[in-house]
Amino acid sequence: MRRSRSGVAGKTGKACGQRRPAASVSSTASSAGAGRARRSLDQSRASGRAVGRQASTKRQPRHLSPRALEAGPGDPLPPPDPVPLPQPPPPTPATPTSSVTALDLGDQRERWETFQKRQRLSCEDAARLLLDTFEYQGLVKHTGGCHCGAVRFEVWASADLHIFDCNCSICKKKQNRHFIVPASRFKLLKGAESMTTYTFNTHKARHTFCKKCGVQSFYTPRSNPGGYGIAPHCLDEGTVRSVVIEEFNGSDWEKTMKEHKTIKNMSKE
Repeated sequence: MRRSRSGVAGKTGKACGQRRPAASVSSTASSAGAGRARRSLDQSRASGRAVGRQASTKRQPRHLSPRALEAGPGDPLPPPDPVPLPQPPPPTPATPTSSVTALDLGDQRERWETFQKRQRLSCEDAARLLLDTFEYQGLVKHTGGCHCGAVRFEVWASADLHIFDCNCSICKKKQNRHFIVPASRFKLLKGAESMTTYTFNTHKARHTFCKKCGVQSFYTPRSNPGGYGIAPHCLDEGTVRSVVIEEFNGSDWEKTMKEHKTIKNMSKE
């Protein structure tokens, strides 16, 4: 009986021994299947990431230049045009706050500004006062114009006027008494569009007068084409101190001009 039990036990042991390898094979197969499943999962994840990258690439189309759009299917695509960078706005030029700041007045700046405030003058008015006082020393600034006021001028000349009374054909008819100044000392303030000009004979003398009231307050004389002849009776009052009248024989103009010693120089500086 013991032998039979041991035999059964041996058979059982053999049977158990035969089942153990089967269990190891199954565990090996399960581990191999798990590895294959893991690899397939990794491959599916990798393919999913690749598909995602392709989708993102499709969602962000490449900006093609007009040259790339014109290229054929077999032609290589040219590089995209560079995107222009935003340019900064141009600098705003600095505006001077005052014309005095542009001058180098040095130690006199405080005196200049105090003078302007005390006299209530702008920088331009203060400069004009300075020029009127010292630009033409010994001369006076006269102002004048026509009868209706359309023509106005200013002229620097002596307070003692030397007047020519000409008897040529036109000066005799219009009583053209005048004194002569260089062109640089004459300034037309207004009325250029209100004036007209009459010439005759040599057309060197230019007789200008107001188109509205007909008054000739100044003109360009034949004797001094580089200056102006100013009518003293058209000046504003208050600047003329004395008047000396010289008769000029304009009816024999060529001879008188040759004999006269000073009239040609009156339009020179």
